Amino acid sequence: MPPDNLIDGRAIAQEVHAETESRVAALKSAGVEPGLRFVRVGDDPASEVYVGMKERSAAKLGIRSETTVLPVETLQAELLELLEKLNADDGIHGVLVQAPLPRHIDEAKVFSTVSPAKDVDGFHPVNAGKLIIGEGGGFVPCTPGGVHELLIRSGVTIEGAEVVILGRGNIVGKPMAAILCQKAEHANATVTLCHSRSRDIAAHCRRADIVVAAMGVAKFVKADMVKPGATVIDVGVNRIDDPAAGNGYRLIGDVDFAVVQPIAGRITPNPGGVGPMTIAMLMRNTVRAAEQQTGAVSR
Repeated sequence: MPPDNLIDGRAIAQEVHAETESRVAALKSAGVEPGLRFVRVGDDPASEVYVGMKERSAAKLGIRSETTVLPVETLQAELLELLEKLNADDGIHGVLVQAPLPRHIDEAKVFSTVSPAKDVDGFHPVNAGKLIIGEGGGFVPCTPGGVHELLIRSGVTIEGAEVVILGRGNIVGKPMAAILCQKAEHANATVTLCHSRSRDIAAHCRRADIVVAAMGVAKFVKADMVKPGATVIDVGVNRIDDPAAGNGYRLIGDVDFAVVQPIAGRITPNPGGVGPMTIAMLMRNTVRAAEQQTGAVSR
């Protein structure tokens, strides 16, 4: 039997998927088939794996998805032209451009070209702005949105909690802080955002009721950095060499799980914690995009 302080991201993701599947059925009964288009540029192996996982999840839920793969030498102008066509296609409700992109392409320009109404990744400046000011109707980035859902469904108290987020990236750290500090239900936390220039990160972590590790540093969070009983969410994905593994490497998180798990009140495993929730939130965002664009179902 698994330790009783584990937050089972796979099980909670299945709960979200079940709700999403019900909404897909309601859309289809109204004559709307949710459509999601993935765009990959180049042949990055990890990107191919990630998009494949998302495609399979979409298929299980009844969401129609397709992937456009462009050669690595594709010009930025060509990619932007494709995105404008997808924006104008009423049969496509969500558009996701898989990062990373080749160096000659400006990711910020690409993400801001996707229509905010179809930006199911939540990276468009309009959606980022809506999140910051607490305006509904936009799309929240999938990983921080998934972390928030994990906390809520695990019964973790967020209201008034001291939260320390490790990492200030635009994909996880900053939107995570914006979600948790809102004057709203399941928020109202006091948030500290730490980064590579922060002084005495360990001291910040030791006073936290909730630690969200998203720095991209393998096993960064040690036992002496965690207050007994704190909730620890590990977002990190780090590749380390492992001759015993079939492919010569394995993926581990930002938390030294073996030593932190006995101290934490609640903790996510890695894998099996945040990852499944990221896909679940993408699917939920896609269905909501279809609902909003068609008006077929009021949400």
